[in-house]
Amino acid sequence: MKPALLEVMRMNRICRMVLATCLGSFILVIFYFQSMLHPVMRRNPFGVDICCRKGSRSPLQELYNPTQLELSNTNILHQMRRDQVTDTCRANSALSRKRRVLTPNDLKHLVVDEDHELIYCYVPKVACTNWKRLMMVLSGRGKYSDPMEIPANEAHVSANLKTLNQYSIPEINHRLKSYMKFLFVREPFERLVSAYRNKFTQKYNTSFHKRYGTKIIRRQRKNATQEALRRGDDVRFEEFVAYLIDPHTQREEPFNEHWQTVHSLCHPCHIHYDLVGKYETLEEDSNYVLRLAGVGSYLKFPTYAKSTRTTDEMTTEFFQNISSEHQTQLYEVYKLDFLMFNYSVPSYLKLE
Repeated sequence: MKPALLEVMRMNRICRMVLATCLGSFILVIFYFQSMLHPVMRRNPFGVDICCRKGSRSPLQELYNPTQLELSNTNILHQMRRDQVTDTCRANSALSRKRRVLTPNDLKHLVVDEDHELIYCYVPKVACTNWKRLMMVLSGRGKYSDPMEIPANEAHVSANLKTLNQYSIPEINHRLKSYMKFLFVREPFERLVSAYRNKFTQKYNTSFHKRYGTKIIRRQRKNATQEALRRGDDVRFEEFVAYLIDPHTQREEPFNEHWQTVHSLCHPCHIHYDLVGKYETLEEDSNYVLRLAGVGSYLKFPTYAKSTRTTDEMTTEFFQNISSEHQTQLYEVYKLDFLMFNYSVPSYLKLE
């Protein structure tokens, strides 16, 4: 059975298919986003002020008022995902909307493609390298054609992509209203283990070892050797978890983007995302975005077997040595991501 179908069955919610819905006007005044708790519902969000791409329909139009039956059927699933985010924001408003004002720095993860009217919020460890490659192809105006020919390190050069924080406030308003906004999410603890494995178990990541590894070992390891304190390249997962749940950590500075929560990176309770893709259905959801953008006939999401990918079974093993107290505290840190994106509490957790 397909993962998308399993998700629909698990959600077990009444589908509220709204073909033309605008969940909030998102007027930005000194970077203030209008509350989604009282969304403005419009029958047709596609007024004359939305400029279509060279005579074609915009991705927003194709998403909310699809001309193809295949897209219409898929939209039911994505409407349910949007509803899940909105309902979670409402139910957890005190927690999810601690900040009512977003700064330009909060918009640095939102990549803009002017030509196809897309805004993509990238989340590290959720296929963001390949999606940045795709955004470089889409916005490169012919400079790139094959995303996999773009080196991974080049995809992460900030100058190669334009982000929303680089625009003026009126320009930000226009794009938030008129462009299709999307992001991709992943089971929170699987993403966390993936970040740990990549940043703390690979010898080449010396910058992370120096900046974070030495700090984690100094705080969390009793009787650490001078070599470990100097190199910071042998952080244990238990120490990493203890660092994340330590109140001093977040008081000192925000989490690094690789283990920061999705709701803190992309602000889905302040910014309404039209499409939420999932790592579990990555290829299917990615190609859906590309079809909505009108490029699906010649541009596909890159697929290749990655033997080092972090799996659910691997994540289970990493959590075996984490105490139930620390598991409970860590779940509280990532709880909103679990709820917002409809991920069940992992069966291996021993919550207090």
